[in-house]
Amino acid sequence: MGAMVIEVPEELKSLGEAMVESLAAVRRAMVSAGSGKSVDYAEVEVAIGAASARIERASHESILQSLDVDRPAVRIAGARYARVGRDEATYYTLAGPVVVERSLYREVGKRNAKVVDPVSLRAGVVAEGWLPRTASAMAHQVQQVTSREAEVAARLVGRLPYSRCSFERVAHAVGELYVPAHGDIEEALIEEYEIPAAARSISVSLDRVSVAMEEPRPRPAGRPKKGAAKRPVTRAFRMAYCATVTLHDAKGEALHTIRYGRMPQGDPRNLCEGLAADVAALRAKRPGLKVAVLCDGAAELWNLLTEPLSEEGIGIEVHRLVDLWHLLEKLGRAAAVIHGEREGAQVLERWKLNLLNSSTARHAIQRELRQSDRADVRVGEGRPVHEAMTYLANNGDRMDYATARRNGLPVGSGNVEATCKSLVQVRMKRPGARWKENSGEHIIQLRAVALSDRWDSAIALTLAPLRQSVKDAA
Repeated sequence: MGAMVIEVPEELKSLGEAMVESLAAVRRAMVSAGSGKSVDYAEVEVAIGAASARIERASHESILQSLDVDRPAVRIAGARYARVGRDEATYYTLAGPVVVERSLYREVGKRNAKVVDPVSLRAGVVAEGWLPRTASAMAHQVQQVTSREAEVAARLVGRLPYSRCSFERVAHAVGELYVPAHGDIEEALIEEYEIPAAARSISVSLDRVSVAMEEPRPRPAGRPKKGAAKRPVTRAFRMAYCATVTLHDAKGEALHTIRYGRMPQGDPRNLCEGLAADVAALRAKRPGLKVAVLCDGAAELWNLLTEPLSEEGIGIEVHRLVDLWHLLEKLGRAAAVIHGEREGAQVLERWKLNLLNSSTARHAIQRELRQSDRADVRVGEGRPVHEAMTYLANNGDRMDYATARRNGLPVGSGNVEATCKSLVQVRMKRPGARWKENSGEHIIQLRAVALSDRWDSAIALTLAPLRQSVKDAA
């Protein structure tokens, strides 16, 4: 077999050397495989991966070097900058760090202004040297798992060879960019959202889930004991908010869910206004979509959703339903008190069928509960029959499940229940975990974007403002 000759330009010499090393690694692996003995192919994979990473780093080094602008003066965003020197800097790629020499500039007339470099500005570098795709990948890992687990996973796949601290730092750097801009970004995302062809309705749900927060604790009076914490903290559980906007088909089955989250100190009213804006944007694209609001019976949740998702605000009738499964849970406990476990299960099934098929079923159930004379019977700390009667009385106007089914609307808030688990519990309620407000907000909002299948678009919009042109000002 004839040899192939590749001509490498002088400015790509380091890339050519990396290619030669990669070819040599492949050749060594082929020679060792020719003996007929078993091969530890994991070692081969590691060697080829390392050789490929060298090529990748050499490629980035050459391209990043070409982004440098070495002129006495440049213009950036209309302002004039003067060159103050040249220096080497490290840039971090998916395959590892590379070092590039670049010019440094400071805005004219601002003596102590921060210096900038054309390479970082033109490439849209995140924080100190992190290339945008690298930063996106690291943030995506940390919204899924802890930074320590992300470091281990990266080492196993042979990509992102960075420390736990780097994963933590970069993820929060991306979060610091996303969170302040999330309103505009969500607006842009919903405008480009393609509604599934089978969609016939939208459901909106809101729920709460507890999160362990780290909060300052007052120092005890008097002289602190030896070894006492300089900044004492306490672990307190607060309620974070989860919300969903779900597209459903003609049978009320979920097609796709957009998820949202806020930490306990976040503004739930602003969250609900965002939900209403997304619903309005979706209905502007397809005016025939019906709208349903689904929650459990908590008065706070209904109070938050009522105004932004009113018929006047949406411009269409809004179907409001208490989650059927929360209702059945309460009715099940009441039926067991009245009829016993076995017969109570049969009664509950009858009540369920009636609720799904008759708009007046709740009235008949209320009568049965009253006539049982078991309202004062206690089970543990509760009175199941009394609690079921109260739940029906407080939420009766939101229990017309039969009409909802005829309109092809969902009757359960399972999407937001699942979001509480996947968005918060899986990631943020690890044993011993505790969160600060800002760092928690970064993770919960980035995780909501990822779970909504909007990561690439959202991060592209987040990082786009970092890119700037640098022009010769001579």
